[in-house]
Amino acid sequence: MRKQAVIIVNYNTKDILRDCLKNLERLNLQNTQFVVVDNGSRDGSADMVEAEFNGVDLIKTENNGLAAGYNLGMTRAKDCDYYLFLGTDAFPKLGCIEGVIDFMEARYDVGVAATKMLLRSGAPDADAHRGFPTPWTALTHFSGLDRVFPKSHVFGRYWMGWADMSKPHEIDLCISHFMMVKREVLAKIGPWDEDFFVYGEDVDFCWRVKEAGYKIYYLPQFECLHYKGVSVGTRKESADVAKMDSATKSRMKKETTRAMRLFYKKHMYKRCPWILNKVVELGIGVMQLARGQ
Repeated sequence: MRKQAVIIVNYNTKDILRDCLKNLERLNLQNTQFVVVDNGSRDGSADMVEAEFNGVDLIKTENNGLAAGYNLGMTRAKDCDYYLFLGTDAFPKLGCIEGVIDFMEARYDVGVAATKMLLRSGAPDADAHRGFPTPWTALTHFSGLDRVFPKSHVFGRYWMGWADMSKPHEIDLCISHFMMVKREVLAKIGPWDEDFFVYGEDVDFCWRVKEAGYKIYYLPQFECLHYKGVSVGTRKESADVAKMDSATKSRMKKETTRAMRLFYKKHMYKRCPWILNKVVELGIGVMQLARGQ
């Protein structure tokens, strides 16, 4: 019988973490290990998990970032066939997790799969369905060309807007708020890159998955509610439930452009001419100034 693990990394989101774990209990998942890595929360998150969820493996650690937390969680969840990396603000619907695994079981070439992520408004979370941020893709996105020509294969690459969103299909990347990964993929590409503190860790991971020859699939027949922004405290749509302090919010904002620079230098720098590298560096610098970083 296949075995799966659900790995959740938490930082100061006690109330939403409780709701997340209660939702997982309602799903009545079989042969599943639940691991929560608490990154030094100061809001009583770890105490809450210990008191209310006996079936959860809790790891207490300092805050070394999301990728480091995922790696630590995997050390506790050994010998699993599938690993679901789940945000504290993500709520898979009934049958979602089993359905995703069934799909992947039938497709040897699919190494990672994501569901349709729904915001609290009911609208799809576009970040669950993305193209890789190459220099051209980033330019068309930040210039607004992808909004003018959303279904264009030339200008709409960032959101891959030409895809039939009602049917399963291949994508470049998904977010780690719901990312199902086969064990063999992790064995081949290695752990999450801990140089990414938060943001970009999923982009880097998906890039390496593709380089290893696996496909990443978007499965709209399965749904997961996403309270987007709760875990970082920087989104207006979750301001009523996010409880991040100002220092954490400031750190999260800075990490957005840091992740861009890190991903580009790791995966793009040697592929592009030096003049383009300089232009990209300048662009990221301008974005930092514009965002008050």
